[in-house]
Amino acid sequence: MATTADIKKGITLNFKNDIYLVLDFQHVKPGKGGAFVRTRLKSLTSGKIIDQTFNSGEEISLVTVQRRKYQYLYNDDAGYHFMDQNTFDQVTLDADLITGKEFLKEGQEVEIVFHSETERPLSCELPVHVVLTVDYAEPAVKGDTANNPMKKARLETGADILVPMFVESGIKIKVDTRTGEYVERVKE
Repeated sequence: MATTADIKKGITLNFKNDIYLVLDFQHVKPGKGGAFVRTRLKSLTSGKIIDQTFNSGEEISLVTVQRRKYQYLYNDDAGYHFMDQNTFDQVTLDADLITGKEFLKEGQEVEIVFHSETERPLSCELPVHVVLTVDYAEPAVKGDTANNPMKKARLETGADILVPMFVESGIKIKVDTRTGEYVERVKE
């Protein structure tokens, strides 16, 4: 069994019947009272982020997870289908396990996190940035260039995002999958 001294960024632990990834931690030793470890945890099953404080020396249960690269195939009533490019094994995930699913494009590579002991998929993560084509962008209003105005655009995946006024239909842009924000125009 591990203790709070073993907490590091990136480890996974079993806490309150869920599996959490340690995003950040801080060991605090106040002048009065016992030391403690302040952590920021992200649930791998729901994506929820919580702040949790552990007493120094408290036992924690570490969990081993594996990250594997998969290719997105399609989605239907059963869920989202992915294929391992090495073994050609397929896995189907529910929509709630996928972060940024509105930016998924057929053939795109993703990373699926599996619980090592049970082989149960815990979450699916897209790359931080993806390149997508703008299917439709509202026309720019002439003279409306003060204060960095934005307009709505629909991407090839069906997602709606805000883009700068110069973005037109048919061009490729880079999108941040974590926030859904426009990053830059991609030159071909």
